[in-house]
Amino acid sequence: MNAQSNAMHEAVVESVRPEAAVMPTKRPFWWSVRRELWENRSIYLAPLAVSGLIILGSLISTVRATQNAAFGFVIPSAHNGAPPVPDGIALHHIQPFNFAAFLLMGTTLLVAIFYSLDALYGERRDRSILFWKSLPVSDTTAVLSKAVVPIVIIPLLTFAFTVVTQLVMLLIKMMALLAAGQSVAKFWAGLSLFHLWGITLYHLVTGHALWYAPMFAYLLLVSAWARRAPFLWATLPLFAISVLEKITFNSLHFARMLGDRFMGGAENVSFTGGDMPLDPMIHLTPGRFFSAPGLWAGLAAAAIFLAVAIRLRRYRGPI
Repeated sequence: MNAQSNAMHEAVVESVRPEAAVMPTKRPFWWSVRRELWENRSIYLAPLAVSGLIILGSLISTVRATQNAAFGFVIPSAHNGAPPVPDGIALHHIQPFNFAAFLLMGTTLLVAIFYSLDALYGERRDRSILFWKSLPVSDTTAVLSKAVVPIVIIPLLTFAFTVVTQLVMLLIKMMALLAAGQSVAKFWAGLSLFHLWGITLYHLVTGHALWYAPMFAYLLLVSAWARRAPFLWATLPLFAISVLEKITFNSLHFARMLGDRFMGGAENVSFTGGDMPLDPMIHLTPGRFFSAPGLWAGLAAAAIFLAVAIRLRRYRGPI
């Protein structure tokens, strides 16, 4: 009998070893993230729809340009002392790819904003929070899994959609060039698509992930607190603080700080040519960005906002 009890005791000890307990602690987080993707299909359906529209527009534009005999290369001359574009490819051949990236990033930014506002408010509104709280998932895991979506997953999805969209656009233009009997190699060499992808990824990591992190964390905080109309509760306090500062001190420091935060910050890049942030002549300055006080102050504020959101979710019930 003692031998059987000892064997059972050893089996119980074996089952609760640290190695066996590692996976259960990780699974709730990853399954919570997957749940967010399942329940919020706009995260990938919205950029998918925009990507389809961009590809359709590119196809129509290419067909029209080919019919008008205006699809050939234009070698731009030097302008204001600036060197011509490498390999003689005109800027108007690069701009559609830039525009596609901008449109996708703008779309996913809006998706991230509205997702953050509804992430914690929605589960209280439809009372599904009662079900999720009955599961062995902590409030910290629940909130952090929602914060990962706008800060990590959406920027990565944006980059993936951008790459695929630009590749399809490139394929359409190359097929049109072949049909017109023009050089495909020249178009590919002058486009520098890999360079554009590097700039896009850099912009998404620095701007949409790190720089916007406090904004998404603030929206999650409001989503955890508001009982109705979270969009108004997210915007009205910021507007009131700006108006109060203007009336009291006749200054707009808070409004400028918000504008700089929303516009991505001047620390992201240093422009050496062109008018668009994804211009191939742009010069990236990661050292300047990561040494900026505004970045680390914003990340510290994001951590505080998330901590408060976790505490609010712990005590806030259904609406």
